[in-house]
Amino acid sequence: MNSNSNYPADTPSPVLEVQEQRNLQQATIYRILLAVSFVHLFNDSIQALIPAMFPTLKDNLLLSFSQVGWIAFALNITSSVIQPVIGYAADRKPRPILLPLGMCCTFAGVFLLAFANNYALVIFSVMLVGFGSAAFHPEGMRVAHMAAGQRKGLSQSIFQVGGNAGQSLGPLLMKWVFIPFGQIGALGFTVFAAAGIAVQTYVARWYREMLNAGYTFRKKSSGGTIDPARRKSILLATVILVFIVFVRSWYGASIGGYYAFYLMDNYGMKLDDAQVYIFIYLAAGAVGTFFGGPLADRFGRRNLILISMVGTVPFALALPFVNHFWAAVLLVISGFVLLSSFSVTVIYAQMLYPGNIGTVSGLITGLAFGLGGIGSVVIGELIDRIGITTVFVACGFLPLLGLLALLLPGDKKLEQWAAE
Repeated sequence: MNSNSNYPADTPSPVLEVQEQRNLQQATIYRILLAVSFVHLFNDSIQALIPAMFPTLKDNLLLSFSQVGWIAFALNITSSVIQPVIGYAADRKPRPILLPLGMCCTFAGVFLLAFANNYALVIFSVMLVGFGSAAFHPEGMRVAHMAAGQRKGLSQSIFQVGGNAGQSLGPLLMKWVFIPFGQIGALGFTVFAAAGIAVQTYVARWYREMLNAGYTFRKKSSGGTIDPARRKSILLATVILVFIVFVRSWYGASIGGYYAFYLMDNYGMKLDDAQVYIFIYLAAGAVGTFFGGPLADRFGRRNLILISMVGTVPFALALPFVNHFWAAVLLVISGFVLLSSFSVTVIYAQMLYPGNIGTVSGLITGLAFGLGGIGSVVIGELIDRIGITTVFVACGFLPLLGLLALLLPGDKKLEQWAAE
């Protein structure tokens, strides 16, 4: 007798429901992956707009380096630190509507920023942009995971490269927009935000349809409890991973936020020429992000995280002492190497906590990156006190802290935990 014969003809059997669920989980939906990657590009290019505006805002509002650092902190604290909270809530009840609503918030922030004529309004504007980004990233990461099927590493590379490519646009925005047009040039980026709203509306509709069809991020519980020793190991690995991303973000803040000032002060370089060097670093980082997943598959996730941090050290230490040509070369190498672990740290964290995609993504790409915003404040304060050259020499030692990756569980152990 057929095992499904006890079910009415119009009622799906458990076997069919499991098969349909498996089909939903395994399909790779490239149109959705590309859509969220493009929105990631729109979102992060608008975020990159703010550090690109630092020289313009500094001159227009007569700001100190410390005040510039607080603008970066306001952006990072709102865009990043609340991401784990939003991710935690989304893991328990997905909210597709957050995708277009987040971009609406970003639209309002960038519009106000174009007309901000005092420091307080600048802070409020960048906080709106930050809130929009905080709403996008956890749900965007969940969409990328949902559309990935069996190709999780590839999906993370596609999703993250959009964001890092957007970040790399910041220096070009300075060169092509703010130097010719000034602060009002930010108004043009409302077009990016409007496009993001349209694409996110499409993605949110697909997201809702998948949820209604029965897609779930969580495995069925086996009813067992996690061994206390393993729980402790997972917690330790989480702390180490967050700290490594924090240090990586801190070093990135020194290059993205202040290296243009270093070039102008030490080489007499014009602002528009200095921005090209920042673009070189960030563009190389975007390429490194894309290749990081395949490299991790070949050499191991923990190994890549370790190599990306420690391998950056010699180039970071040499950077303050070389001429224009070698500075560009070192920025290409260090950008590629350092950010090759960008998507890998996210995948590693997701394997530590299977089923909690939003929470983990918010923790790694949100909280840890946001804590890096504290670095912007500290770096700005130190530059005011001891000078920009001394600070950049000191920052070259930061990636050495990546040696802590040696304490992370190896790939075999990680895969064993994720499978159980």
